[in-house]
Parts: sequence; C-alpha cells; structure tokens
Amino acid sequence: MEKRIVTKPSLSALTSEGAGIHVRWMIRRDMPDVLAIEREAFEFPWSEEDFTRSLRQRTCIGMVAEYADSVVAFMIYELHRTRLHVLNFAVLRSHRRLGIGTQMLRRLIAKLAPERRSRIVLEVRETNLPAQLFFRAAGFRAVSVLRDFYRDSDEDAYLMQFGLEAAGLASEPRRLAG
Repeated sequence: MEKRIVTKPSLSALTSEGAGIHVRWMIRRDMPDVLAIEREAFEFPWSEEDFTRSLRQRTCIGMVAEYADSVVAFMIYELHRTRLHVLNFAVLRSHRRLGIGTQMLRRLIAKLAPERRSRIVLEVRETNLPAQLFFRAAGFRAVSVLRDFYRDSDEDAYLMQFGLEAAGLASEPRRLAG
C-alpha cells in the first residue's frame, strides 16, 4: 500500500468554511489513515480493535473528512433515542484550525431534530484544553464532571452537551388541529 504524503493546505484554500473538504461515511480502507490520526492526536489512542468493536454496533457511525484525496479527520458517534453521543473525534494536527472539525460538527448538528434526537453529548479529558475550547466555541457546554472516567488513567472528564434549545435552533412547538 502506498503512503500518501499530505501537505498542509494554504490557509486561503481552506479557511473559507472548510472549502475543498469532503465529509463522507467511513469505509474499511480508511482505517490505516484513521489509526494514524488517532495515534498522532491522543496520548492514549484507540486500537484498531476498539474502532472495529465500536463500528460493528448497529448504532455506531463513522465519518471522515477528506482533503486532496486524503483522510484528514474522523468522527465516531453513536445513535441513542434522544441524543447523539460522540465517542471519538480527531483532526490531523497539520490540518487543525482550518474549519475541518467545525464542518464535521455542523454535519452532526444537522442530524438533530426537536422531535427525536435533540442533543449531542461527548466527554473531554480535563487536560485537553484545546478540545474543550473547540467544543465550547461550537456551542457545547460542560454539564458535569465524570470522576476517574478513563480506564487508562485516573483522569476526570467533562461531559459536554450541545442542545437544539440552547443553540436557539429548535422549531416552535407543533400545535394539533382542533
């Protein structure tokens, strides 16, 4: 398998709301790129087995962002009755702060509906300030602290949530005729 070299795009090429980025469903052949992004992004990365176990669940969905025919970001999320739960999300370090993560989050937020799934939840390590700030800027709020949340360390996590109501995106309540 040939190794693709991904160079950082020029800011002018990408910062206009993630121009040139294609977000699509994750497929099996994306796994080597996803694993490389995972290892670069996290001190305690998921293994290929972790990804496979999650994605085999009927309620788990993976998506990737491509730029110049290379995977530069991924997201794994889970469908629940009233919410979407982001399990894993990372952008290649060289492609951060270019609108890619924001574009992926917008795609996820667009899946929300007041009658069904009206919020998104995720956990962020207490030491991951860049992620906390990114999600806060996207409209997420820390709603609780999860003590000793991670198996690989005794680190706490912040449970962050995005809700349609809090974002002002919920539609007016529907009235029944009569």
